[in-house]
Amino acid sequence: MPDGLLAEAVQRAAAATATHCPYCALQCGMMLSQDRAGAWTVSARDFPTNKGGLCRKGWTAAALLDHPDRLATPLLRDTKDGPLRPAGWDEALDRVADGLLRIRAEHGPSALGVFGGGGLTNEKAYLLGKFARLALGTGNIDYNGRFCMASAAAAGLRAFGIDRGLPFPLADIPGADAILIAGSNPAETMPPIMQYFEAQRARGGRLIVSDPRRTATAKLADLHLALTPGTDAALANGLLHVAVRDRLIDPDFIEARTTGWESVRRVVASYWPDRAERVTGVPAQDIERAAHLLGEAATAMILSGRGPEQQSQGTANATAFINLALALGKAGRPHCGWGCLTGQGNGQGGREHGQKNDQLPGYRKLDNPDHRAAVAAVWDVDPDILPRPGMPAIEMLRSLGQPGGVRGLLVAASNLVVSVPDAAGLPDRLRGLDLLVVLDQFLTETSSLADVVLPVPQWAEESGTMTNLEGRVVRRLAARPPPPEVWTDTRILSALAARLGCAAAFPAEPDAVFTEFRRATAGGVADYAGMSPERLAEADGLFWPCPDDAHPGTPRLFQTRFGHPDGRARFTAVERLSSAEEPDADYPLYLTTGRILTHYQSGAQTRRVAELQEAEPDAFVEIHPDTARGLGLRAGAMARIATRRGSVVLAVRPTPGIRRDTLFVPFHWGGASSANLLTIDVVDPISRMPELKVCAARIELA
Repeated sequence: MPDGLLAEAVQRAAAATATHCPYCALQCGMMLSQDRAGAWTVSARDFPTNKGGLCRKGWTAAALLDHPDRLATPLLRDTKDGPLRPAGWDEALDRVADGLLRIRAEHGPSALGVFGGGGLTNEKAYLLGKFARLALGTGNIDYNGRFCMASAAAAGLRAFGIDRGLPFPLADIPGADAILIAGSNPAETMPPIMQYFEAQRARGGRLIVSDPRRTATAKLADLHLALTPGTDAALANGLLHVAVRDRLIDPDFIEARTTGWESVRRVVASYWPDRAERVTGVPAQDIERAAHLLGEAATAMILSGRGPEQQSQGTANATAFINLALALGKAGRPHCGWGCLTGQGNGQGGREHGQKNDQLPGYRKLDNPDHRAAVAAVWDVDPDILPRPGMPAIEMLRSLGQPGGVRGLLVAASNLVVSVPDAAGLPDRLRGLDLLVVLDQFLTETSSLADVVLPVPQWAEESGTMTNLEGRVVRRLAARPPPPEVWTDTRILSALAARLGCAAAFPAEPDAVFTEFRRATAGGVADYAGMSPERLAEADGLFWPCPDDAHPGTPRLFQTRFGHPDGRARFTAVERLSSAEEPDADYPLYLTTGRILTHYQSGAQTRRVAELQEAEPDAFVEIHPDTARGLGLRAGAMARIATRRGSVVLAVRPTPGIRRDTLFVPFHWGGASSANLLTIDVVDPISRMPELKVCAARIELA
């Protein structure tokens, strides 16, 4: 290589920053570098989660760093109907603080709310929870993980005493002789993970996928169970019925390591295969085959996704699959277990450390006196001043502007207008607030409605920690500073806390926040106390719990005991109950929603990446060709999809892999194409997760 090219290559290598992808919960390792012309580029690196692979979103992640839409200064409105205008930080923060103080003085602290996001670093999620409870004095804080992981978390806590998306590392997947993926499509939502399933198949393992659609993941499976939307618990109970009938269960494991089996055995006795077929639409012989593939395998995993979880019976659905794993003895053993494929980048850490309405750092419970005292001691406050659990997400958003409801809302890392179910009325409720403050990188469908918009850094402009779907804590490094007038979320919260007169300390620098955060988690279920930044860098991350500097971390939970005080897992009997809304003569089809390969979440980022937007520029509706033909709908025709809440007009995409009674709409677009103009906001009674995956719909030529 010529000397000049060699020198340039060395310079580029020296300037490269080892960091992590800004998107999903795999937190793939990547290198970020800048060339002499100032352009930023991504290259893959050999990190344990992705082993050098990246998806299309990861490869194009740097395209957003210098995007012309980037917010570079605070914005505020002089009047409710006026336009947003640039402002300085003192003016913007004074406006926010004055508005919050006025609302609190006139209506009490419960009139204030905070809504966070699963993309926030652990440091920001932690400080946001502290800000809500100490600086504002409100219990009304929740986050968009309520729409993502809440049902699996509730089921995992009930069964195992601990919620960690995967209680084992990804490296264990290839060693499973059989795997059931229930309602997840990782081939499109987190493509680099598929190398683990490919390795599992290569060594002779069998893959089963349950999903109403023959997704990219289902196409790779040995067996696809195309169940009717909303019947996941019936499918799991039917599988367990066969396992009991054909003596595939593990009585020794049940006796030694679980409680509550008899109640489950009695319930599943009535889910014989023919009955399960009538409920789920899955042929009885396929139910029997799937049960035998799982039960006869020496090692097996059941991995749950949003399909069964984003339902009004989501906790019951996840519990039914956990029951199956426990009864087969496929939990707490090498290459075995139930796990949840977490979606958001920090969906795991985001719910562990204070964003959720009922939780404190370290996965402590806000209504537990000992837990309150432990965190209050770190914060140097009286435990009695900590508010009680406030409203979870949907209830808080329903309350906006209502008597006794939230009148002032601070939003961070969440595009509510696109992501909330039954969203038609939300923009007006947000506009009607006394104060709406949004921390964001771009003007989104939500931040464009705000009274004050505060610009924050992008993923490559600040350091912080993230917790991926395995419970692996990684350190994301800054590759460059943010623009001069862009402040970090932690600096903003620190400045606001001071203006609100809060006496508690609010460190502004991420490393200082992480130091305090580690102390606040010490002794909790999710204990990060032993995770110094240096250790995280040296070890390719560490798995929690990691209680001290000498602890190696815990890649595998439950090998000797589960998280309940007696060390045993809990069976909980569940029946399949109907969805909140079933098809009828007026709305004869099921509607389900989800993600696609090229976009992420509300699309606020990916719709600004030219390559991704060109690949999939508009929303669409998938429909079976036979259903489309019967309704006179051709490929590419514009059709109106209607539910009891609203309608959207989308291009028709006939897809033979979807059930004839089901429509699918991706949720990455806002405006008139928003899937959540159609969805229902009925929530699970335990997890309070809305039923995003099932409602009744009709479709007709527009």
